[in-house]
Amino acid sequence: MRTKEKDNPDKQQAERQKVIDHLEKDVEELRRLSGDGEADSELERIRRQVAELRREFYTHLGAWQRAQLARHQQRPYTLDYVNYLFTDFMELHGDRGFADDKAIVAGLAKYHGRPVAVIGHQKGRDTKQRLARNFGQPKPEGYRKALRVMQLAAKFGRPILSFVDTQGAYPGIDAEERGQGEAIARNLREMARLPVPIVVTITGEGGSGGALAIAVGDKVNILEHSFYSVISPEGCASIVWRDAAKAETAAAAMKITAKDLRDLGIIDEIVPEPDGGAHTDHEAAARLLDEVLDRQLVALSHEPTRQLLDARYEKFRKMGQFFDLASS
Repeated sequence: MRTKEKDNPDKQQAERQKVIDHLEKDVEELRRLSGDGEADSELERIRRQVAELRREFYTHLGAWQRAQLARHQQRPYTLDYVNYLFTDFMELHGDRGFADDKAIVAGLAKYHGRPVAVIGHQKGRDTKQRLARNFGQPKPEGYRKALRVMQLAAKFGRPILSFVDTQGAYPGIDAEERGQGEAIARNLREMARLPVPIVVTITGEGGSGGALAIAVGDKVNILEHSFYSVISPEGCASIVWRDAAKAETAAAAMKITAKDLRDLGIIDEIVPEPDGGAHTDHEAAARLLDEVLDRQLVALSHEPTRQLLDARYEKFRKMGQFFDLASS
């Protein structure tokens, strides 16, 4: 009979992480002794062991563990990718109606010399930044700002690159008063018919309509340890079981991981992350994403506009279909 401790995946994951952390400390200690032949040999052996353990650890993470990793506060955000991937970035502010929502970054830039528009959620890493960015939860003015920039890009024939990382749209009463649902719905409609290539990447957590409002694209990618869902695992657990503590069960049932989403046809490509996750090496994460974005953008740029729009429409119309096999 197995003990509760063995049945607890979180406990097992924590123990494995402790082993990796302990080995990393050994590596750091041996690095100080480098120059000694025996120490160098031991250092290389432990480095290989750490790399193998880390690879195994992150390969077998469950849906809930991946959700936690996707929320890591050191993961690269939109402005980090802008720094590594784009040049001549010029951020545009405000929706020309109410205010500038700092939870969404929008602007024009150059990508491998090609003029593009960049849209993305932006979270903060410390308390001050999180408050300023509203924890990456946009209000209506954020979505209207994003749409304004996307329509500007369409006017001048610039492809659009979108980076999604939000737990959802801001649910406050002030956002509802200013038309949160209408702003999201308008973005969905307008993005479906913008006559330029749109490439979307889920870089962290993709939550509900707050994510989808800037995620209607010709190609939708997801980073290896990110997730995409109609509601957070905690929210789902609260509704289905009236218990947010069952979030781990909900995460597994919701099929929110990158592999699940690709199998379901929700996303097109999984972008690999550096060993240990994107938060361990921002530059390497950007480099891996760059290979995918460049390839997709080149291919999409050669497609006729009518064909591009028809394929985008069909892509999203196919999502969520079900068939009653009993009556067939």
